[in-house]
Amino acid sequence: MRLTDEIRKKLRVTVDYTNMTDKYLGEKGYSQKTIDAHKKIAKAAHAYVAENRGKDELFMGWTELPYNQDAIVADILATAKDVRKKFDYFVVLGIGGSALGPIMAFNALCHLHYNDLPKSKRKGPKFYVEDNVDPVRMKELLDVIDIKKTCFNVISKSGATSETMTQYLIVADLLKKAGENVKDHLIFTTDASRGNLVKISKELGGVKSFVLGDGVGGRFSELSPVGLLPAAVLGIDIKLLLKGAAYMDKLCKSADLKKNPALLCATLQYIAMNDGKNIGVMLPYSDNLKYISDWYAQLWAESLGKNETLDGKPCNVGQTPVKALGVTDQHSQVQLYTEGPFDKVVTFLSVGGYKEKFPIPHGCEGIPDVSFLGGHTMEELIRAENRATAFALTKAGRLNYTITLPELNEFTLGQLLFLFELQTAYAGAMLNINTFNQPGVEAGKKATFALLGKPGYEEQQKALAGAAPDPAYLV
Repeated sequence: MRLTDEIRKKLRVTVDYTNMTDKYLGEKGYSQKTIDAHKKIAKAAHAYVAENRGKDELFMGWTELPYNQDAIVADILATAKDVRKKFDYFVVLGIGGSALGPIMAFNALCHLHYNDLPKSKRKGPKFYVEDNVDPVRMKELLDVIDIKKTCFNVISKSGATSETMTQYLIVADLLKKAGENVKDHLIFTTDASRGNLVKISKELGGVKSFVLGDGVGGRFSELSPVGLLPAAVLGIDIKLLLKGAAYMDKLCKSADLKKNPALLCATLQYIAMNDGKNIGVMLPYSDNLKYISDWYAQLWAESLGKNETLDGKPCNVGQTPVKALGVTDQHSQVQLYTEGPFDKVVTFLSVGGYKEKFPIPHGCEGIPDVSFLGGHTMEELIRAENRATAFALTKAGRLNYTITLPELNEFTLGQLLFLFELQTAYAGAMLNINTFNQPGVEAGKKATFALLGKPGYEEQQKALAGAAPDPAYLV
């Protein structure tokens, strides 16, 4: 795709916050006066992010990913080409952002039944992501792949992620037993010089590796080799993905809420959180965008759910992300959103033009409940249901806004991802928290280490022994 200014403008991702305002929601909405009252804190958040761009020590290296990866992208594209020649299966071993990002991009930009297509109709090998340690899942993955024809992309910055390294130990053992040279089936995405995967690579004689930079946390890593390598293997245009991110970054240079879509979204969500709206529903109207909700849930929850401010004051902030899918969840969740508690903000993800229209044939002429559909298209129907659901929520006084992708491709997806990443950074700055750590996750990790007898966690073992189930409370 040749990106002229005209095409960029045509493919610009937009935010419509009409249904957040008092003009349409009455007293349940926010007045322009209320929004304007937050200009100062929004400007300060914008300045904080701008001033700290690229600082690895603050885990803000992700802000520069659209610009500083030319050599890396060239290496990734060459490696991906080699993988497509040599292997029939490509499996990502990871957890959290190392898995959610690749799953999301795969679902968004590839055929929804990609793995079921014949080889001649696929751009790459069959693709799987092992994002759990469920033993049934692992066994049944091995039932559908030929390990001798599989490339495994092991993603862990530290090489100490228990879930990922468990997966690695299993596949490495199986490759050895199959008589394969283990390193020929591996690609590592890890730290440049530290961590266990670096040690393992040396022991195996040098595994092809890509670097996850010091300033890029897992949930902000999709535009790094974490996400770019799997995408490239699948034939996704990663250069265009990065150009989309850069374009959204350019759109967000201004501190003016009416010119910066990410800052506007962050400010609206900040106002809503302070107004008791502690649930944020992500409602895409596209099966291709279904896993955006999963990726966003980690980004938003892990970044904003904190109990201490930057100046050490206690707090319990954040907004619980909820995943939904239009129109599927109109028949399961929307009843609650329309008539339940006033504790939610619904973000609609809409597509301006779907890659398929799919006409609905005429028929059942004697049944008006059915016949009216004939002559329309499935695209018309899903877009009508999207618009109708937003209307119903607005009529019921429920906060909602719409982010629209004119069409779904690499350029618009790159815009959307960077919009959400900037929105999260701005919101964290407004809340005065460390947006980029996750101490609450670490507590669970340490308890797991203790339960499995990892050396150095003896005190946690004792504490857990005292927290065993009390028979008096078993029913």
